[in-house]
Amino acid sequence: MEGRQVVVTGGAGALGRAVVQAFVDAGAAVHVPVRGRAPVDGVAGVRYVPGIDLTDEKAVATFYAGLPGALWASVHVAGGFAMAGITETTLADLRAQLDMNLTSAFLCCREAVRRFRLGSRGGRLVNVASRAALQVAGGKTGYTLSKAGVVALTQALADELAGEGILVNAVAPGTIDTAANRAAMPGADAGRFVPPDEIASVILWLASPDNRVGSGAVLPVYGRS
Repeated sequence: MEGRQVVVTGGAGALGRAVVQAFVDAGAAVHVPVRGRAPVDGVAGVRYVPGIDLTDEKAVATFYAGLPGALWASVHVAGGFAMAGITETTLADLRAQLDMNLTSAFLCCREAVRRFRLGSRGGRLVNVASRAALQVAGGKTGYTLSKAGVVALTQALADELAGEGILVNAVAPGTIDTAANRAAMPGADAGRFVPPDEIASVILWLASPDNRVGSGAVLPVYGRS
């Protein structure tokens, strides 16, 4: 990945930071859009771009248009989770989940494809779906619907872009081993959670030149859970 330009959304979160670090360690030049201010403890050498709302069409288009050089890969980690039954889920709650998880991925994929088409090397798109979209269970309908949309987006774009050398894949993590998840589930066996750096390594391979033909895959990354 030496010298290749890569975008990572959600790069200030627990999984996002691990993904950013993996790309930096591989030699990539990483650009991270953040909604608020750039993190004070960000990964060294990363270009953080503050004030980018990933659900704002104009903001996303402006961010991608302003990237320096040819874009090699765009990785979409940004998202959010809400646990709620169907009768506790308002329309506003559903729309919030769709915006955070699906709209943000759609807009970033679209603008990344526009940048890829300016060059001649194709490109790589990697989305973050969820185990909840592949092994559906109740109690988190809004989240499940939004991540199922990410799966469909990934597969649709893989088919649409197959002739352009643009490979589109997704990972579907189980419960990620973060401080927030450990605090939220104190009775769970955290040894079954998936370490962020393990997910990051899968994402890195999908976005790398070593992946020459794999497209349309949604890879389960469940750990031992």
